Amino acid sequence: MKIAVLFDTLHPDWEDADYKQAVEAKVEEAEYDVARALMAKGHDVLMVGVAETLEPVLERLAKFQPKVVFNGCEAFRGHARHEYGLAAVLEMHGYRYTGSSPTALLVARNKSLTKKILAYHGIRVPTFAECHQGEKPIRPSELRFPLIVKPLLEDASVGIAQASVVENDEDLAERVKFVHEKFRQAAIVEELIEGRELYVGLVGNEKVQLLPIIEMTFGEAEDGEHRIATYKAKWDEEYRKRKKIKNVFAKGLSDELTAKIGDICTSAFHALWLQDYGRVDLRLTHDDEVYVLEVNPNPFVAFEHEMANAAEKAGMGYDDFIQRIVVEALERDHG
Repeated sequence: MKIAVLFDTLHPDWEDADYKQAVEAKVEEAEYDVARALMAKGHDVLMVGVAETLEPVLERLAKFQPKVVFNGCEAFRGHARHEYGLAAVLEMHGYRYTGSSPTALLVARNKSLTKKILAYHGIRVPTFAECHQGEKPIRPSELRFPLIVKPLLEDASVGIAQASVVENDEDLAERVKFVHEKFRQAAIVEELIEGRELYVGLVGNEKVQLLPIIEMTFGEAEDGEHRIATYKAKWDEEYRKRKKIKNVFAKGLSDELTAKIGDICTSAFHALWLQDYGRVDLRLTHDDEVYVLEVNPNPFVAFEHEMANAAEKAGMGYDDFIQRIVVEALERDHG
């Protein structure tokens, strides 16, 4: 089967000839992992890098005529908020593609809109408020400290640091201003939910398979530090090692609680119109209350990372996991 692997790149001179060497050299990037997996399954694979313009992308897709496009794009021209646009382009040109629709990608990108939809469906989320650019934060009475301030439209913990947690109105105003100036977008201010940080991967469409629950565990926190998934806690390996932060399979969850978490994640998956695969980020309090923090319709699927490890735990090797996503995409219609 002809499959194009679409991914975002900041290099406008990227050429598809390069990817063959990179695949053989086992470059550690998600798109190369996906390409290797699909090749191992016997597919004819073309890697297509999306840089500054779409014309070369569409020309190469038209020439290759893939049966399906594995959509690994997380940004356009370096801006994650344009992620949905790539899926829209594929849809408008009649290509079948993996992952969620433009609508789902656009909605899930907005942390506030996501929480409003989840709350409408009876899914527990932290109390929150938005603060748009040019506005000073006016804290509603129901928002009680400590609070956490995040960019409204980023993912992967971009813009989240220990300084994101604030304990008073002065620090709140300062952090909101930082988000406005640094990221040029609104800020979302949320109640800080203390508890365990859990990630649940899902694969499927009408029928969804829940993958084993992953937990981010934290070592001994220093004075004033909060156990939160900052950008460094997720992506800085030296920092993770120093702070003894690990991503492990969650332990000590009863069957009843696991089922409860599964029901919540499945409901969130469908409420936000996700397709093929996704991930739900949760906080589990000491009294077993489950809060949904975010829903990710385009999670990282690199080899030996959270989703892939959870899939392997569920009995899917990496190649089978990537193949499963393709099969899910081919067995449903976008809409």
